Amino acid sequence: MSQNNQSENFSWRIIVSGRVQGVYFRAFTRKQALQLGLSGYAKNLPNGDVEIVASGSEPALQQLADWARKGPILAKVRQLSITPFVAKKQFSSFTIC
Repeated sequence: MSQNNQSENFSWRIIVSGRVQGVYFRAFTRKQALQLGLSGYAKNLPNGDVEIVASGSEPALQQLADWARKGPILAKVRQLSITPFVAKKQFSSFTIC
């Protein structure tokens, strides 16, 4: 049973570039992630990008990535990159860093 749960839990690192800081991108990302049942975090990077690290089902992660391609109304997303990875720790919720 735990092996089955493990196969259903994926982790993605999503980097969002463009006008994504100062437009409530992280707050809206958190709201979306929680609605999708994902855990992880969103944080601003020094270069102006936003990093999203999320864990959960693959369909939920895809929905989050689809949302992040547009972002909140004031955002202007230029580029989005997704890197799947194996999480070394489990997140208990979705936070803003």
